[in-house]
Amino acid sequence: MKLLKDILFGVSLTAVSGTTNCSVNAVCFDSRKVQMDDVFVAIKGTITDGHKYIRKAIDLGAKAIICESLPDDLVNEVTYVEVANGNSALAIMASNYYDNPSKNLKLVGVTGTNGKTTVSSLLYQLFKKAGYKVGLLSTIKIMVDDKEYDTSHTTPDALTINYHLHLMNSVGVEFCFMEVSSHGIHQKRTEGLVFEGAIFTNLSHDHLDYHKTFAEYRDTKKILFDNLPKKAFALTNIDDKNGLVMLQNTRARKNTYALKNYADYRAQILENQFDGQLLKVDDNELWTKLIGHFNAYNILAIYATADLLGLERLETLRLLSELDNVDGRFQYYISKKKITAIVDYAHTPDALKNVLETINTLRTGNENVITVVGCGGDRDRSKRPVMGNIASEMSNKIIFTSDNPRTESPTAIISEMEAGVEPQNTKKILSIENREQAIKTACQLAVDNDIILVAGKGHETYQETNGERVDFDDFKMVKDLLNQMDK
Repeated sequence: MKLLKDILFGVSLTAVSGTTNCSVNAVCFDSRKVQMDDVFVAIKGTITDGHKYIRKAIDLGAKAIICESLPDDLVNEVTYVEVANGNSALAIMASNYYDNPSKNLKLVGVTGTNGKTTVSSLLYQLFKKAGYKVGLLSTIKIMVDDKEYDTSHTTPDALTINYHLHLMNSVGVEFCFMEVSSHGIHQKRTEGLVFEGAIFTNLSHDHLDYHKTFAEYRDTKKILFDNLPKKAFALTNIDDKNGLVMLQNTRARKNTYALKNYADYRAQILENQFDGQLLKVDDNELWTKLIGHFNAYNILAIYATADLLGLERLETLRLLSELDNVDGRFQYYISKKKITAIVDYAHTPDALKNVLETINTLRTGNENVITVVGCGGDRDRSKRPVMGNIASEMSNKIIFTSDNPRTESPTAIISEMEAGVEPQNTKKILSIENREQAIKTACQLAVDNDIILVAGKGHETYQETNGERVDFDDFKMVKDLLNQMDK
């Protein structure tokens, strides 16, 4: 039990009915999970408004209600607190409730369109190899040192974030690396957290269904840097045209990395092949298993972050050479017939282009590149024709298929991708709605030494259609199909 007034410390209050000098059990924003003496925070979400469930929360035993507008009928012995922003209040309250756990470790946020999962996950791996207790909050999973927890969002809700940071405190975690999405920033999920540093990877077309304009998307990312404390570091990729924008208003120490421009941390690609690449970093050569120029940026961001957090540079380079690819990020398998299958999470135009550019750089020219790709339903529709065009321009054969159609028609999504294909590329295209059949067809079309790219879902082990998730693992599927063909 904690005093409500202590949990509300730092929250912008506009009105109070009742006493805040009362003990409450837990903070909750899902009315279905409310128990006796909990405090319920009513959030105006994108799908539903928590204010509709205030009475339900009280009936289940809520002792206090946090809301943006007070109900007309107030229940005796229930405390009502009106706040300026429910999302902001929830984040600050969550941090207070769990004793501000981010203050007790070094929390580093990673934001950008592409690379967040790779950078945060490999930083976790690297610091573990260096002998530290480490935490990870990522798209793929949450790690509290050695213990793994499932996650369903790139940036979880504020209660989930602070709960796991609290667990990290309890086992002595020293560093935590966290993906910070634009949705998470906009919905105030990271408010109340104390960051040791923030990393900007890159910015390209994504989430314009949510943010409406690219400028709004960019400026939302920038909030992470604007709010950094003076003692923190801000690390940005200045080869990206938005890199320096992130540093404009930050109070943190400014640091840059680049492959092309002058920067505090620089790298050069010396060799690039299917089993890895050779980089020159700070006049030292580094062999890494991660492939492609986009991964050269990721490796450089990791190296710079490790340096800023105090790791010895040569030791960092040694540990970087030991790191493996993250699941679903240019994850590849080579069959007995030398057919290479690559599974990648590329679900934005820029990410798809990066992966196909890397493949085309590595190929000798005699192999066919067969790309299987779709676009997610209920997401930014404007990127669909762009991705259709990129896939058709940079592949020898393209199979458009379902990704996670969610509540949309897979056929309609595929039609929007086809609309971006130039007339000269239409003969390259097959459209197969069923993703399993699409991958099977790609394997059947491939001959010795060909390259199959299965893009869009990466690490995901499910496919979502009309609210139902069924088991579906791109990498397992393509590997099993190629193995069957080898027999």
